[in-house]
Amino acid sequence: MLDSPRAPRVREAARLQQRAARSQTGLFLLEGPSALDEAVRWQPQHLVEVFATDAARERHAALLGAASAHAPVTAVSERALAAIADTVRPQGIVAVAKQAPVSLDAAIARAAAAPHPLVAILHEVRDPGNLGTILRAADAAGASAVVVTANSVDPYSPKVVRSTTGSLFHVDLAVGASTADAVGAARAAGLQVLAADVSGEELTAIQAEGALAAGTAWLFGNEARGLDAATLALADRTARLPVYGEAESLNLATAASVCLYQSAFAQRA
Repeated sequence: MLDSPRAPRVREAARLQQRAARSQTGLFLLEGPSALDEAVRWQPQHLVEVFATDAARERHAALLGAASAHAPVTAVSERALAAIADTVRPQGIVAVAKQAPVSLDAAIARAAAAPHPLVAILHEVRDPGNLGTILRAADAAGASAVVVTANSVDPYSPKVVRSTTGSLFHVDLAVGASTADAVGAARAAGLQVLAADVSGEELTAIQAEGALAAGTAWLFGNEARGLDAATLALADRTARLPVYGEAESLNLATAASVCLYQSAFAQRA
């Protein structure tokens, strides 16, 4: 059993809390039994190592047994696991996995060929919780791909991974392309590009035209600045969500969820 938080393997895993280490190694952390279960079910080939406390090994014996077919399971003490984990109260399991982003062209091509073509392009989204929630919403709405453009938060950061609740393993994730390249790839694949911004026409009007039934790449902007004029100009149309109450605006992740689901409803009508 690895007991010391300063053991070399523990310290190497703990370094993955930092973006520089994730970029250098191409690895990231999965915390908790739910995240490990999703990895085992959907992308077990990317597991590298699993750390588990004695209590977790007893409680989640079947899950850890399944994981051990793909990566070594290492027993660690509670204090060693706490050094690896990013959360204040870890759940007894932390796994190390390989990042598996998909190229922009491959992600867009597969999305365009899907029965209900739907993509989310995220322009300089900086909040981990927002990014993780949008990934989860995109997955739930049936989107095939999420493009996280340059200057956005790292989608493999621990908080983003936790916020996706496993959806990270369900959709194609393209990382690091420019927004212009992402929009260009979507349009070249035959998708319309709709930007979500308060300056646009009401989404209900676009919906009434039947335009949401077409294959769509939604473009969502930075939490504080939204989409600048040059980026808005890349889109075919700009849509805004009507506010019927007194709220000043909607949170980015909430607005993105509504837009993605409206497209999903229209495509399946």
